[in-house]
Amino acid sequence: MTITADQVRQLREMTGAGMMECKKALSETGGDLDKAVDALRKSGIAKSEKRAGRAASQGRVEAYVHDSRIGVLIEVNCETDFVARTDDFKRLCKDLAMQAAAAGADYVRREEVPAERLARERAIYVEQVKNEGKPAAIVDKIVAGKLNKFYSEVCLMEQPFIKDDKRSVGDLVQETSSKTGENVVVRRFVRFRLGAE
Repeated sequence: MTITADQVRQLREMTGAGMMECKKALSETGGDLDKAVDALRKSGIAKSEKRAGRAASQGRVEAYVHDSRIGVLIEVNCETDFVARTDDFKRLCKDLAMQAAAAGADYVRREEVPAERLARERAIYVEQVKNEGKPAAIVDKIVAGKLNKFYSEVCLMEQPFIKDDKRSVGDLVQETSSKTGENVVVRRFVRFRLGAE
């Protein structure tokens, strides 16, 4: 099958991947754009996992204020100031600030949830499941599912992205990391609500 320059251009616009990577992905998937996007994302995620250990000491602090009632400051880091100035990185930071304002996360990632809060949630879920009369053999699986839902509500990186709920915020960060070729890390955020303590 012949891969056209137009197909390569279209895939590049969709993924931000290099021309040769796009051509290779299209060749491997028989010219199917959707499958090629998936293939590039899979390879990009694998590459970004290798980058995860590299220091990310540059970046941006982004501010977002919604209706003069909710404000967010968020720090997103990358490896170089060159990437911090790119449109893709700026867009990511703005989207993350809007996400934090809209979805009301308490933590960046699940590892930050205090052990006491996690234990309290787990105890509540175990009691709920027992009160529903579920067999003891499946209580742990149901509780694990409820905890994953809890994480997707309180952890920014696990929340469904407000502009596309088929992707998580973590997926969005991984995609930007793949496009830029750098380790991208959401370091911290703070959310202010008018009148809240």
